[in-house]
Amino acid sequence: MNTHVESGPRTGSRDERYVPAYGPVDAVLGYALFYVVVDRATPTVVDVLAGALSGVSPSLVGLGLAALLWFVLAVTAIEQVRRQLAALGVVDGDPTGWFARSGPRSRVVPSEPRALAYLVLLVVGGLVATWTFDRAVETVVSLIPAVAAADVGAFATGEVLVLVAFVLAFEAATWALDRLLVGGVRALLIE
Repeated sequence: MNTHVESGPRTGSRDERYVPAYGPVDAVLGYALFYVVVDRATPTVVDVLAGALSGVSPSLVGLGLAALLWFVLAVTAIEQVRRQLAALGVVDGDPTGWFARSGPRSRVVPSEPRALAYLVLLVVGGLVATWTFDRAVETVVSLIPAVAAADVGAFATGEVLVLVAFVLAFEAATWALDRLLVGGVRALLIE
């Protein structure tokens, strides 16, 4: 009698689950960035919306932004719990996300060359993100009134490029850090 049970095409058999699933470090750092941007942009958003909508009080706009922060935190937490449960086989779903489509080996512990590439990506992305962070956040804050007024001429191309460079570098660095840390935990669990 065969007792081998397949749990699906992405998660493999019960013995081949990839726990923990990738993503929690990236999600925490992404939410932290979102929080910082909303915190710094709140006075500008309050001024713009209170001026544009004369019947809306500034405290109501602040409350709406606080509610947005809580909503995004809840959605992020629920998604990460779902991914971890999917990796355990408790719920259906793809615990790996769309980056793992390159094959089953990409979902296990990273090889040494891959880990070195993640480390390089983390250092380079982290440095670029650090150098461009303040200008990127200032750009986001300065673009809020321009977007509200639909003034395309207020967009400074150089500043928008810095913002794009920051977002790409930040995402690359947090993704690489997530791969390194979760891969390290997986390596400890395998041994």
